[in-house]
Amino acid sequence: MEFREDGEHYGTHRVVEPRGALPQSAERLDSSGPPWDNEIVIDVQTLNIDSASFHQIVGAVGKNARAVADRITEIVANRGKMQNPTTGSGGVLVGTVIAAGPRYQGEVSVGDRVATLVSLTLTPLELREIRTVHFDRDQVDVVGTAYLTPSAPVVNLPDDLPANMALSILDVCGAPAQTQRLCKGASSVLILGAGKSGIACAAAAREVMPHGSIYAVDLTTSHLSELAEAELVDVYASADATDPVDVLQTVLAMTGGELVDIVINTCNVPNTEMSAILPCRDRGKVYFFNMATDFARAALGAEGIGKDVDLLIGNGYAHGHAKLALDIVRRHPSVREFLA
Repeated sequence: MEFREDGEHYGTHRVVEPRGALPQSAERLDSSGPPWDNEIVIDVQTLNIDSASFHQIVGAVGKNARAVADRITEIVANRGKMQNPTTGSGGVLVGTVIAAGPRYQGEVSVGDRVATLVSLTLTPLELREIRTVHFDRDQVDVVGTAYLTPSAPVVNLPDDLPANMALSILDVCGAPAQTQRLCKGASSVLILGAGKSGIACAAAAREVMPHGSIYAVDLTTSHLSELAEAELVDVYASADATDPVDVLQTVLAMTGGELVDIVINTCNVPNTEMSAILPCRDRGKVYFFNMATDFARAALGAEGIGKDVDLLIGNGYAHGHAKLALDIVRRHPSVREFLA
């Protein structure tokens, strides 16, 4: 395979506009071949669309597979990457490495079946076809090609877990890793939003808080009962995360009037910032692993109610996050069943 020369480590050679931007913040990337000499080429089979992004697309075009596929195709064609212009978020992908440039220095090789640990918002992507839309897991099966530089983390898919399950947890693997760091030594944590990242965070919190109190709030509680039976959640309740007073009252009813040490916001809809801040005690921590978060609203909202808490931006990368998340799935049947 022919390779272009002198690819830049962080992938800026793929930026079309604006010049000087890094790939994630760029408006448009060059997703064409041939690859640069420091890239791997991935034959893409599945995209795991970020939950906030998938939810927004379905809300805009309806629960229609053709309409969803057309919207994703349009975004990728316009931007050279999958970055929802409304939410700003992307997702991750699964595929097979089909070529590696002579200057690529990474941990995967040609022939490996891999999942990216870096967002689709900075991954040059050419989509030729979307074959299937999976509404139950925010995934689409595709025919396409992606290009990754050595600065972009990527991991071999595990042999002991189904690929779709592994992809689902790897898309959010930064959340349980950061949750474990935050929850060590805490007495109480609230998981706000109980989708796949929320459930993984509950399991991660339980592993470092065996005697602490783990509370969960979601709009629907059908699957939270299973987490309670597995002792990953102590108390759960239903509330609308876009209604901060309702959430506060719900949490106080669960805790007996106490605010919590840590709040993990994993909601996939906007306007949930204050619902995470209000239930947190002074000098507690609020972690926003929610790509629909407006961080100006969070900062100004906390200031406006005189709440002295640490507001933390969810970082999708943490050392060892992929192994930690996959091991959580292996150790906790209730998490595995939810992702199945």
